[in-house]
Amino acid sequence: MTTNEASRPVRRGPYAKSAERRHAILAAAHDVFAARGYRGGSLQDVADRVGMSQTSLLHYFPSKSDLLIAVLNWRDSITGDGSTPPDPEEGLVDAVLRQARFNERIAGVIELYTVLCAESVTEGHPGREYFTDRFQKLRRSYTRRFRQLAEDGRLRDGVEPEVAAATLIALWDGIQTQWLLAPESVDMAGTLRGYLELIILPE
Repeated sequence: MTTNEASRPVRRGPYAKSAERRHAILAAAHDVFAARGYRGGSLQDVADRVGMSQTSLLHYFPSKSDLLIAVLNWRDSITGDGSTPPDPEEGLVDAVLRQARFNERIAGVIELYTVLCAESVTEGHPGREYFTDRFQKLRRSYTRRFRQLAEDGRLRDGVEPEVAAATLIALWDGIQTQWLLAPESVDMAGTLRGYLELIILPE
């Protein structure tokens, strides 16, 4: 390579530009849906944030429901979708607390999840299948972790792994809502730790 060749700017192809624009749309839609919900947020709101027409936006995402699913999947690429096998070296308590603290640091990720999860129970909501599937994955994953703790003699007597899994998810979602309303008054990670320490015996 000559000096002149090395100094020339690298030309960005149409694919790179398209990927950048797609990412910008997802980020804008994430903010809109987190703030206004799926019903309240419009494609025009998203297009305005990106500085493009609604017609151009539909070139990347053919419908509002397609955009919603893409945003939810993008969120999962950041926080996980509940199906990733746990690190065998990391205990359940540590894994839950790490995830809770991580979520707090990512702007809008808890807002988006909480708003759209609540909306998904309404008739015809395009996110219903996504959240139904997500909860099933989470229940299966946590049930396996609690069952292993029971086999190791570390789950308190009378605690059923399936019930503990569903309860942990319910507590987590509920404490996230309280944290959104009054973050200075709610210790999300501390609350989760308190519950887990009630049902998991120390090593």
